[in-house]
Amino acid sequence: MKPPILIIIMATIMTGTMIVMLSSHWLLIWIGFEMNMLAIIPILMKKYNPRAMEASTKYFLTQATASMLLMMGVTINLLYSGQWVISKISNPIASIMMTTALTMKLGLSPFHFWVPEVTQGITLMSGMILLTWQKIAPMSILYQISPSINTNLLMLMALTSVLVGGWGGLNQTQLRKIMAYSSIAHMGWMAAIITYNPTMMVLNLTLYILMTLSTFMLFMLNSSTTTLSLSHMWNKFPLITSMILILMLSLGGLPPLSGFIPKWMIIQELTKNNMIIIPTLMAIAALLNLYFYLRLTYSTALTMFPSTNNMKMKWQFEYTKKATLLPPLIITSTMLLPLTPMLSVLD
Repeated sequence: MKPPILIIIMATIMTGTMIVMLSSHWLLIWIGFEMNMLAIIPILMKKYNPRAMEASTKYFLTQATASMLLMMGVTINLLYSGQWVISKISNPIASIMMTTALTMKLGLSPFHFWVPEVTQGITLMSGMILLTWQKIAPMSILYQISPSINTNLLMLMALTSVLVGGWGGLNQTQLRKIMAYSSIAHMGWMAAIITYNPTMMVLNLTLYILMTLSTFMLFMLNSSTTTLSLSHMWNKFPLITSMILILMLSLGGLPPLSGFIPKWMIIQELTKNNMIIIPTLMAIAALLNLYFYLRLTYSTALTMFPSTNNMKMKWQFEYTKKATLLPPLIITSTMLLPLTPMLSVLD
């Protein structure tokens, strides 16, 4: 893809998201979603092959269905309230339809089937955009309509998403699919808290984006797409492999690392609202995620790939890929736990 075209497409994606985030009129929000969806498809098909074509088609069909549902919910709401304002949702059916459309766009369970398939069919860079930037717009709308969302519906979706994200990733050896299931589980945690404390959802989303960006950038450094290709990294980049280990543990939510902050605060907030069973189930389901992250760290950094001494000589070409933002991203993705008291005050 030529640079000017790429710049125009990326600008359109960003503009679409910004329109969604800054609008209070449903029609403008819908237009922003459409701009975003149509502009991301060339990015998904950047490396043109049948897999990318199939992934882009699946993404387009899912997102178009979600947009149609959203517009239908907006129309029903318009008939009852006579307003296009986002804060005025007077009809419960309209609220349920809007929530369903937005969760379909995010890939929450039971609308999660497209996420692993689409992520697997596209390049690592496109997958990184899909699992980070594309979550911002639907989440910002859920944040704004959170007072009128059906809490029981969202809690059910959240719980099933955490379970699906855990179970689905257990058998995978493809890194993109593992990251997709990880995304489903994280979205579940965010959906669980959004009706109780929307600001905490923003904190969770920010940390999730930081951790996913760092992980994808480390995968892109070596063009790793499977656990086998990760296990070859130890001979070439021992430091980077150690970083992947720490990042994976952070994504799993282990205490000394940044990924523990959102899980800790969400469980605390849910227990404050007299909920014991759901956060307990979610914490248990998070162990499934931790298992497949640990399996990745085991194959990456805890075992040395069997090799002769000759293999360890640097016969590869000198590395040319730049990793400009990696150091600050890795630091923020792993070392933010001491800031928890300050973050809890913000919430």
